[in-house]
Amino acid sequence: MAGLSSPGVGSGLDINSLVSRLMEVERLPLAKLDKQEADYQAKITAYGTLKGAFSSLQTAVKTLNSTTRFNTTKATVADTSVLSATTNSIAKPGTHSIEVSFLAQQHKLASAAFADPAATLGSGTLTIDFGSYDGDANEFTVNGDKTSKSITIDSSNNSLAGIRDAINQAKIGVSASLINDGEGYRLTLSSDDAGKANSMRILVSDGDGNNTDLNGLSRLAYDPTAGGAGKNLQQSQPAQNAEFKIDGIFISKSTNVVGDALPGVTLNLLKTTESNKPTTLTVARDTAGVKSAVEGFVKAYNDLAGTVQGLGGYDFKTQKGGILQGDATLRGVQSQMRNLLSQRLEFADGGLNALSDIGVSFQRDGTLSLDSARLDKVLADPSKNVASLFATMGVPSDSLISYVGASAATQPGRYGIDISQVATRGTATAGVTLNIDDIGTTIDASNKTLTLNLNGVATSVTLTEGSYSRTQLVAELQSRINSDATLKAGGHTVSVSQENGVLKLTSTLYGATSRVQVTGGSAAAALFGTASSVNGMDVAGTIGGQLATGKGQVLTGNGAMSGLQLLVEGGNIGARGTIGFSTGMAAQIDQTLTKLLGEDGAISSRTAGIDRSVKDIESRREVLERRIEQVEKRYRTQFNALDQAVASMQQTSAYLSQQLASLSSMNKSN
Repeated sequence: MAGLSSPGVGSGLDINSLVSRLMEVERLPLAKLDKQEADYQAKITAYGTLKGAFSSLQTAVKTLNSTTRFNTTKATVADTSVLSATTNSIAKPGTHSIEVSFLAQQHKLASAAFADPAATLGSGTLTIDFGSYDGDANEFTVNGDKTSKSITIDSSNNSLAGIRDAINQAKIGVSASLINDGEGYRLTLSSDDAGKANSMRILVSDGDGNNTDLNGLSRLAYDPTAGGAGKNLQQSQPAQNAEFKIDGIFISKSTNVVGDALPGVTLNLLKTTESNKPTTLTVARDTAGVKSAVEGFVKAYNDLAGTVQGLGGYDFKTQKGGILQGDATLRGVQSQMRNLLSQRLEFADGGLNALSDIGVSFQRDGTLSLDSARLDKVLADPSKNVASLFATMGVPSDSLISYVGASAATQPGRYGIDISQVATRGTATAGVTLNIDDIGTTIDASNKTLTLNLNGVATSVTLTEGSYSRTQLVAELQSRINSDATLKAGGHTVSVSQENGVLKLTSTLYGATSRVQVTGGSAAAALFGTASSVNGMDVAGTIGGQLATGKGQVLTGNGAMSGLQLLVEGGNIGARGTIGFSTGMAAQIDQTLTKLLGEDGAISSRTAGIDRSVKDIESRREVLERRIEQVEKRYRTQFNALDQAVASMQQTSAYLSQQLASLSSMNKSN
């Protein structure tokens, strides 16, 4: 018997409908898996939202986890045409009266007029020094922080324009230009730096053998100490220091930008004031930035609280719970944040120990409120250190001891400080006495070299030949040593001084590696004799009763104070008060959120577990779908067989019915 081409055609059974109904039942486990996967995906999305809220809080917290945020100040000048001012983190609030008498200006020189820029002047050597002239220009004192420079003038550059270019290319702190004033072209020279100590002296070694006449290269000589013969250039502007008073104290500086008159304040002098009519400078704490940061923190936390409530709370209006309601991770993190914000910091020695001290407190719904008036009052109080409440920091009680930093191992606490040795610098003191000032010391070819070892670096310097007073010799020595290329490469410098004619070299480095030794050279005997050297010493002492490690002026704690670094800038030997070290609120929250949001954090671990569950569902779905496919195939095979059997029985029934009908007809006819 031939098979049926379509299910149910032979028997009339609706096999497709029957199989579909049966398969709906078979697919019920798939629907359950789909619901489970949708729930898991919703939780992953919820954790993503939660992570974003925590990240926003961490961003707000980071602005409070830095002491620089709280140390900012602002400067206000009553008359901004006289000066402007900026501040840095060490500036202290205060009001100052400032009167400007003179502005600093650069030294400027000009040559005689020449008909053409191509005019030839001659050949030889120009040597340019920087220093200061006394009131009558009879004496020139070399600037100890600058070196002289010699420029060779030959047939390739001995024109007026060529000399200008040679000076500029030498980059020695002098700018050269040509100016046509109607009478001709003048070579003008301007010191790059203002101030009396940056006056120029130009010495000429003229190829014609005469270094001071008005012929050849000598026409560019400028040395007022040599009398009229040395002043072949005209002074168009004398070097001048800025002279001003702060609170009645006279100050003279070589520049109009003054950064060391008031600690942490940079003054930019713009013009002079009228006599006895000073302007007022006010330095105040910049509380606006701190207040904005605190407001941002409160808002970020409240946004987080709203997110947590939406994800893990229960809405009585809709009678529905959040997708993370009852989630242990969410409850744990929420509790941890609340505990951090509710704590009191025991060792924050800034006059503030809890958020409530600055007007931040919890409300009944779990959000934070900010009392702006209370915060303003705290920020205006110089005895309150808001930084110690938020940032990781230490607050020493001694003004000559500063907190430098700490490590992750440093334990919060209040530790006593005892100093047994302040840091010192290495020195070399001469064993001979210089000539008295009015006789002077002559430096020539026989005694102009000096070899020394500075902080372990050996070098040799050459002094400029000439006759020096004690003051001038001090400046010359300091200039030559500090401009030495070998020493400059390592950042090594000295300060040179003299007392009653005895020279002294002092390293600017503090600590045991600080040392100065005069080792030889032709100038050693005359200037230093047998010099005595004393090496520098590191600071030494204890922090919290435990021996600390000193390096230079920095003392580093050990044990519970491991990593705690203090800068000891002199002072007495013995007990020096305490330092309260605390990990501030913002620092603790930042550390907690870093762990929470990290790859191994609670949120990542939770979402990783959910991801594994989703992948497990996908695997179970694949197995179930393959089984359902086989079940459907079996159902269709069975129903097709039934269809054929029923169809066959229906045909047999029809045949029998036909035969019986025929027999009945035959009986009737008989």
